[in-house]
Amino acid sequence: MRIAMITETFLPSTDGIVTRLCASIRWLEKQGHEVLVIAPDLGVSHFEGTPIAGVPAHTFFLYKDKKYSFFSRKVKKHLIEFQPDIVHVVNPAFLGVSGIYYTKRLGLPLVASYHTHVPKYAEYYRLPFLKPILWWYFRSLHNRADVNLCTSKSVLEELRQKRFKHVHFWKRGVDTAQYHPGHFDAEMRERLTRGNKDKKILLYVGRLAPEKDIEKIRKVLEESNDYCLAIVGDGPHRAYLEAYFKGTDTIFTGFLHGDELARAYASSDIFVFPSTTETLGLVLLEAMSSGLPVVAAQSGPTSEQIEHGRTGLLYDPDDTNDFVQCVLKLKDDHYRKSLGMEAHQTSQAIGWDAPSSQLLEFYKKTIKKHHRTAVLLRESN
Repeated sequence: MRIAMITETFLPSTDGIVTRLCASIRWLEKQGHEVLVIAPDLGVSHFEGTPIAGVPAHTFFLYKDKKYSFFSRKVKKHLIEFQPDIVHVVNPAFLGVSGIYYTKRLGLPLVASYHTHVPKYAEYYRLPFLKPILWWYFRSLHNRADVNLCTSKSVLEELRQKRFKHVHFWKRGVDTAQYHPGHFDAEMRERLTRGNKDKKILLYVGRLAPEKDIEKIRKVLEESNDYCLAIVGDGPHRAYLEAYFKGTDTIFTGFLHGDELARAYASSDIFVFPSTTETLGLVLLEAMSSGLPVVAAQSGPTSEQIEHGRTGLLYDPDDTNDFVQCVLKLKDDHYRKSLGMEAHQTSQAIGWDAPSSQLLEFYKKTIKKHHRTAVLLRESN
């Protein structure tokens, strides 16, 4: 099968979408399928042999830390040259618009996947009046696809309530070999604690943006001297957060990748996740696989992954004190390690083979559905 993936974000960017796509591409190529990635041109031309067709990218005034590609006729050129059996538009917003438009113009089967809850971001950027417009915009894009995929069952139900059509659940996955307690590293721990070996490390991994609610973590540091905080990632909110956490025992590492990131997980004590805007939160699974208990804001996606009191603790997102108390409960070494062990064991049943195989089945069914619809249209004419 020849598969064209059109995505708003890809290498060298690092986020949950890129991680999922790389794992899926690696599996699909291993099964003998050909994949072309069409993505913003950020200077990377291949991923492990898979070609990346770059589209000119520019900064966006609302998010200057990242480059995006907008509507481009180059997408049509790449599709015609590659002649795909199916097109998968990932998280359509800007470049994805041209992906959907030209896929429909060329009469190709189309899968779209929903990964970012952009309408929810409107509140954090003080633009609540945009929410209905954003819902209309993303619904109009996704409803042109033959099949839509979503990585959270709770978000899937929300999309259906918002009148998104043909929505299906795409299983979650994690690299259980890379993210493992065995990657504990004393040097990494010393780096994250800045030499304060007696302190327990609270770890945050992700984009530094207003909708992530990272500010809530400071309250824990004010309540207890037993903890230090390691913030791994970067984004438009970094300068503000560095000023906000000034005077606390906090280190900003910037982005970490590969083995270095795996060591950061395995060398920490507790993973903290204040965001309620995620559609999955892949970092939750990476932390759990690394043997960390998770303290997360209760939401549909977090409740699907964390069993309160067994693999982590869920707190009321409207009650900062509840968050603080959950973290303080994990001062108890036995309780903390017990939750971390359960989190690790639970995550071991989750790899990338199952979601990648499921994706291939979605592709096959979409091709059949598309051809069946085309035949019916011809017969009706």
